[in-house]
Amino acid sequence: MVDVICDTNFLIHLTTKRIKNIDNIEVEIGPISFVVPEVVINELSKLQNVPEKKQDITATLSFIKNLKTIPICGSFADKELLNYVKSNRTIIGTMDKALKKQIKLTGSSIISFSQDKIVLES
Repeated sequence: MVDVICDTNFLIHLTTKRIKNIDNIEVEIGPISFVVPEVVINELSKLQNVPEKKQDITATLSFIKNLKTIPICGSFADKELLNYVKSNRTIIGTMDKALKKQIKLTGSSIISFSQDKIVLES
């Protein structure tokens, strides 16, 4: 099982969009387990107070209840995820271009979305 550590926007997209090819990515890298850092849960909880995002965030918080959580804590998810991949080579699920660039420099991989399809970037 390949753990994919998810950032906030990745989880929102995963929850609210219909992903067309999720089975294809599992053929490429094996069975996937989406993992949620505690710092991302905290960000989602704060975003739930934004009226225009409340519906998507509530759906995302409900979706992640069934996912494994890991103790990556802090105040800013992108910074904490970057620190984590520097010492633990892993796959990060993100849509953030700046974070993608920094993760690639560490030698880790990224799973992202393009036109509602999941893509693996190395």
